Amino acid sequence: MDRQPVLEGDRLLLRPLRPDDWSALYAVASDPLIWQVHPQHDRWQEPVFRAFFDQALAGGGAIAVIDKSTGAIVGSSRWEGFDPADGGSVEIGWTFLARSHWSGAYNPELKRLMLDHALHFVARARFRVGEDNVRSRRAMEKIGGRLTNGSSVVETASGLVRHVVYEIDRESFARGPLNA
Repeated sequence: MDRQPVLEGDRLLLRPLRPDDWSALYAVASDPLIWQVHPQHDRWQEPVFRAFFDQALAGGGAIAVIDKSTGAIVGSSRWEGFDPADGGSVEIGWTFLARSHWSGAYNPELKRLMLDHALHFVARARFRVGEDNVRSRRAMEKIGGRLTNGSSVVETASGLVRHVVYEIDRESFARGPLNA
């Protein structure tokens, strides 16, 4: 599966994240309100975000999210954890958008582009969401994510954080709200 394609929607352009995206992406990520309900609520701090950014580049599945109307980077996301078993799966996550791009059509378009791409290669996409991250859990439900029995505990600088797992497979994507 190509985890760094160039994808284009009506409002957004997705392309591989590059080292020279640091300044523009950190300008977005430095807003503490973006991370307020996120399990790693200190990610707005430069050293914490630098580690996140470096990990994204090293993993090879990170994309920059660009607003086509302005050409500005407004966030990022990733494909991680490709697993070929049982028809294949990949995790989509580590997504954040500038607050100017919250609500409305931006997150659904981002996820539609990413899912449409991924589901050509795998049978399902997984989304790991902080159990207490109400904003992201609500967003998952809006795009048709199904809460599974899966969970994990992740060690962060802030301590242990429990994540729940949502899933969207080819069939639910085809009949779900992102393709309505």
